[in-house]
Amino acid sequence: MKKIATVKISKLIILIVAILFVAAIIKLAYVVLSKEVDGINLQEKSASITTVTKTLYASRGSIFDVNGEELATSVNSYTVIAYLDSSRTTDQENPRHVIDKENTAKALAPLLEMSEEKILELLNKDAYQVELRPGGYEITEVLKNAIEKLDLPGIDFITNSKKRYYSNSTFASYIIGYAKKNEEGKLVGELGIEGYFNDILSGTDGYTTYLKYTSSNYQIPNTPEETVAAIDGSDIYLTIDRSIQLIAENAVKSYQDDYNTEWAIFTVMDADTGAIVASATSPNFNPNNMNTISSYMNPLVSYQYEPGSVMKIFSFASAIEEGLYQGDEVYQSGSIQVDSETIISDVDKTWGQIDFDTGFAYSSNVAATMLAFRLAESGDKTLPDYYSLLGFGKKTGIELANEVAGDIDVVYKSELANSAFGQGISVTPIQMLQALTTMTNDGNMIKPYIVDKIVDSEGNVTYEGKRTVVNNVFSSSTVEKMHELMHKVVYEGLNGTAWQPEGVTLMGKTGTAQIASSSGGYLDGKYDTIRSFGGAFPEDEPKYIVYAAARRFEGNSLRFADVTTKAIEEIAKYAKLTEDTIENDLSKVIDIENYMSKDLNNVVALLENKKIDIITIGNGKYIINQYPLKNSTILENGKLFLVTNGTEIKMPDMTGWSLNEVQTYCNLIGLNFDYTGYGYVTLQSIGIDTVLDVTNMILTVELN
Repeated sequence: MKKIATVKISKLIILIVAILFVAAIIKLAYVVLSKEVDGINLQEKSASITTVTKTLYASRGSIFDVNGEELATSVNSYTVIAYLDSSRTTDQENPRHVIDKENTAKALAPLLEMSEEKILELLNKDAYQVELRPGGYEITEVLKNAIEKLDLPGIDFITNSKKRYYSNSTFASYIIGYAKKNEEGKLVGELGIEGYFNDILSGTDGYTTYLKYTSSNYQIPNTPEETVAAIDGSDIYLTIDRSIQLIAENAVKSYQDDYNTEWAIFTVMDADTGAIVASATSPNFNPNNMNTISSYMNPLVSYQYEPGSVMKIFSFASAIEEGLYQGDEVYQSGSIQVDSETIISDVDKTWGQIDFDTGFAYSSNVAATMLAFRLAESGDKTLPDYYSLLGFGKKTGIELANEVAGDIDVVYKSELANSAFGQGISVTPIQMLQALTTMTNDGNMIKPYIVDKIVDSEGNVTYEGKRTVVNNVFSSSTVEKMHELMHKVVYEGLNGTAWQPEGVTLMGKTGTAQIASSSGGYLDGKYDTIRSFGGAFPEDEPKYIVYAAARRFEGNSLRFADVTTKAIEEIAKYAKLTEDTIENDLSKVIDIENYMSKDLNNVVALLENKKIDIITIGNGKYIINQYPLKNSTILENGKLFLVTNGTEIKMPDMTGWSLNEVQTYCNLIGLNFDYTGYGYVTLQSIGIDTVLDVTNMILTVELN
């Protein structure tokens, strides 16, 4: 039988373990019950340990045009400061405070867009240093570099957080919108694409959480940390083509500056897809300076108004679709009795008996009224039914905020008559463009869109804009007949050749709408109208739809036609749609590349052997803007405008320049101008080589 092994534990060991256990209990009780241990207040020590959460801010996405040209981005910003205390200067040869306050104020005033008096007031303060606000607050890197080149003693900069920068100033401002910092210092979009897609552009902030002592900014060693990385915002590519947009901006600027227009819009749409290629408006604003904004309504989607005779495209097409139209049918123009109180009249009552095709070309209100009544009596659909099918009275759903629906409610017979020629109802420009797509898509209505694609921070395309058919409104035969009628307006209408652009065929319809009075009826002042045009070009295979409108345009219909058709000509040339034989001579066509950010002298040398008239703007070394833009073409002896980073701009010799060339130059530098006559410049009010003060000067040119 085996013996079981036993282990004997010394009583001494048991005693020691028991004592240690009791000591641990006593120590634990002491720690729990005492305020201090080894001279350390445990409650204070515990309270001094805090959990810190730091936000990891996502970078806001950028906005680009359809060709990848940057329109909006986030950049470092700076505040201009001036050191005033003479104690900073220890070496008189190297002053470190403002010495000459008057000259400093004079040099900074045009750059900061502040008066010399305001800057001098700040420089005369009894302070160690001052910030030169408001003009010197949150300036861009480009402006900072320009100020640094002045080498002004005592002028320095404070680096701020990121700000939003819009490289093209007022360019498509209501489309792009703006973003500004909220109370937490985060950029938030509030208008246009910036506002509509704020969440997508903003991305998602991350965070880091860790433990630290309140007396230190450092993490406590060997303690856990949790980090969730930020997801940067997506980039948005618009359908806007920067070159066409600039042409549209020039047209709208001419409406406003030359004809004192209250508001105006010039929008270009891809005739097949519905993509908005350009949309310029007046008023506009500079999103880099929110003091320039006077309205938060985007004219493209937020202005509703009585459209006038452009609506005859749709009233005539509706009658044709219902089989109630014979173009050679003769009627008595002049006026028509609607009811006991309403008489509809043509603007010109001297036409006598004319056929309906001619009535469209002459913009006869009587013809449109007769067709509306025929639809009401004999058609399966009434004119209001067709207006509804065409999208009037409802939002298009384009990717822009604050779109309004307009109003096409018609109750009385007199209201139906007026609606046939675009009075008594209200529409928006974007609705007019959407309806016009039926004329270029065999009667199908195409939804407008303005976002080409969205690309996330990893480079993945998460959204692509595309052609979307809303519904079919007209048959192909109706559209074919309307093309014939819209051709007559341009080539056989009452305005002669005014609406006939050079080098490209155009079809469309003009409109001159009365402006409703708030007290009832309509205003009757000489310019109390809204002039408009809706059309497409080239006529045979339309590439673009254009819609232009101007309220209180202080000029006649020929002047409105002149500005509008000149813009259409430029767009056609840029898009290579012209039929000009000289442009088919490839030896005389010069391709324009991207010259921005390049050395001016190198670009001039590169183009030395090409027959281009280079117009240099500013006395800088590097090119910061150009027109035409890259991927454009110009003919031999055409003008290429190169804007440099220099602030001194001298007046060129404009003799022989066209009106469009003068407009382009003045728009690039922000100089107001006026003109008289037609043709080419023969006289200019500002002398050659005069240093321009674009804020206080106005250029006047005489054309012949």
